[in-house]
Amino acid sequence: MNGSAPRRPSVGMVSLGCAKNLVDSENMLGMLRDRGYEIVSDPAEAEIIFVNTCGFIESAKQESIDTILEMAEYKKGGKLKHLFVTGCLAQRYADALAEELPEVDGFMGVADYARLYDMLDAAGRGERPVYMRDGERFFSCGRVLTANAFSAYVKISDGCDNRCTYCAIPLIRGSYASRPFDDILAECRKLAADGVTEITLIAQDTSRYGCDIGDGRYLLPELLRAVSEIGGVHWVRVLYCYPDSTEDRLLDEIANNPKVAPYLDLPLQHIDDELLKRMNRRGSAAWIKSRLEECRRRGIIVRTTMIVGFPGETEAQFKELLDFVKEARFDRLGAFTYSPEEGTPAERMPDQIDENTKAERLDQLMILQQAISMDLMEERVGTECEVLVEGQDEDGWFGRSIYEAPESDGIIRLHAKRELTPGEYVRARITAADAYDLTAEVL
Repeated sequence: MNGSAPRRPSVGMVSLGCAKNLVDSENMLGMLRDRGYEIVSDPAEAEIIFVNTCGFIESAKQESIDTILEMAEYKKGGKLKHLFVTGCLAQRYADALAEELPEVDGFMGVADYARLYDMLDAAGRGERPVYMRDGERFFSCGRVLTANAFSAYVKISDGCDNRCTYCAIPLIRGSYASRPFDDILAECRKLAADGVTEITLIAQDTSRYGCDIGDGRYLLPELLRAVSEIGGVHWVRVLYCYPDSTEDRLLDEIANNPKVAPYLDLPLQHIDDELLKRMNRRGSAAWIKSRLEECRRRGIIVRTTMIVGFPGETEAQFKELLDFVKEARFDRLGAFTYSPEEGTPAERMPDQIDENTKAERLDQLMILQQAISMDLMEERVGTECEVLVEGQDEDGWFGRSIYEAPESDGIIRLHAKRELTPGEYVRARITAADAYDLTAEVL
């Protein structure tokens, strides 16, 4: 009699949406790997496929549906036996999806990942599980890093209490909850021990971290310092801060800690005070400008995001936004057109802007920012910086400096007289620039 454990099926994962979703996907893969499931990157080789969906805006919802249907095709000609849908779209629309997508064998919301094995067992018995309870938001498990072995995102909170009128995240993820401080450090230590040298702290609102634990103080500065002191950690960065909770002591930690990227991701959405109120964004235009001045004074570069075409946005208010962007000269700026999301207050607001006007305003803003970005990138020509080598493609080696966040920003093309190794840090001199990417010579 053979006493060996039965072979577990092969599993594929398609992760859509933001980096926070990616962390959830990597945690699920870690749970499956720990149970002996074989993780495969080619969906054609998978006997089980998970699609971890995004439900943030309409285009993301459509991408999720298209991906689910695409993966379902492997049931016809591939090895696929079970298809599961998890994440934000499942959390919000489980009943409708279950009715409209008979190809899917189970659904799981964003607070139920600890029940992953239960879902697999139920599907194996021929059931069609739907798990949508408000369960464990944070749980400890190993992770399977899907991008590379040297850079990882770490989620420090879940949910959001900001209640911006355009945003469905609180409807999907629930109220704000800080992850325990020691749990975060334990994960960072494990990642560092496994070879991760760059850790990026993420949440829907990172600057509020700690407001709901202990004495209610914001604890992001202390968390950054503690992570930076872990052996093996070379860079720490933080994304998605909120203007009114970005305190001077946070800026001081970012500016003065040599391992923390002098980089602030500060989504602002607009600068007109009336529109900020309609968006339910805390903090005035004057406060936003003061935060930017404090960043510049400390040598911190700033990335932001803007919304154009919010209900009621006038031509004068849009021009105010353009003038502000010209004045602020953001190092990085992304923008998107307003999308009315079901169940949000902004969906019901009068004076909705037509799609053509939204698109025209987006084009104007991005053309302006492209010129600003080109100027700022050219100023870096001739300077030297440390570069994390990320990989090689048909155009050669590439990487990022501490001033470029993973996936969000451009890359640095590297010319070297030797073979480079993904994950190593090299000194390089910038030799050329375009609006988003740089070219450098490895010294």
